[in-house]
Amino acid sequence: MSVTKDDVRKIARLSRIAVPEDQMESLAEDLSGIMGWIEQLNEVDIEGVEPMTSIVAAKLPMREDVVTDGNIQDQVLANAPKSDEGFFVVPKAVE
Repeated sequence: MSVTKDDVRKIARLSRIAVPEDQMESLAEDLSGIMGWIEQLNEVDIEGVEPMTSIVAAKLPMREDVVTDGNIQDQVLANAPKSDEGFFVVPKAVE
């Protein structure tokens, strides 16, 4: 895929980036190279490959899901500038 100077202008406008006219050609070449690399990646056979989050097999330490600081509503609300009926009161942000 070839990226043109017009494509670069459009991408720059959409991303609100000011790109000087003298850099348009080199940026178009760079983006074309990136797109070529992506097309090359699309040719890789990934049939049967499981998705993974890391290249290293690691297990996260697990703990029991136990509530440890429950029933302290009064202590939590003591830090609030304003509360009402057990809830924080904050100024309205949206009209």
